Amino acid sequence: MVESINTKVDLVIKGTSYIGLGRYGQIMIGDKGFEFYSDHNVKDYVQIPWSEVSYVAASVMFKGKWIPRFAIFTKSNGHYTFAARDAKKTLRAIRVYVDPKNMVRSLTFFQVLRRGSRNILKKLKAKVGRHS
Repeated sequence: MVESINTKVDLVIKGTSYIGLGRYGQIMIGDKGFEFYSDHNVKDYVQIPWSEVSYVAASVMFKGKWIPRFAIFTKSNGHYTFAARDAKKTLRAIRVYVDPKNMVRSLTFFQVLRRGSRNILKKLKAKVGRHS
């Protein structure tokens, strides 16, 4: 069995981890960090101490009515994406330990498309500018 890093637990909720294939399990938020434990495989778990969390990005839809998933970006190990049964409640529990300035909304689909098209246009203009 895996030893929890938390000494006090604030929230335990059903969730999904999107590391590789989706895995169902329990999300645990406590005083020392964020934890995810798989329902099916005891060895499949994620433990992220609060000191390693850089920021948290949430995918917000319908003006905040629905949050399908959120990602925790760490200082050294990339990012981890999760979904929770009640994402608002989960993010409120995380906000106690992560600075609210470090909790952001992720870009929407159209914002990603707009940024990509702007970057392509900038590259094209730079190429044309070099050749003239």
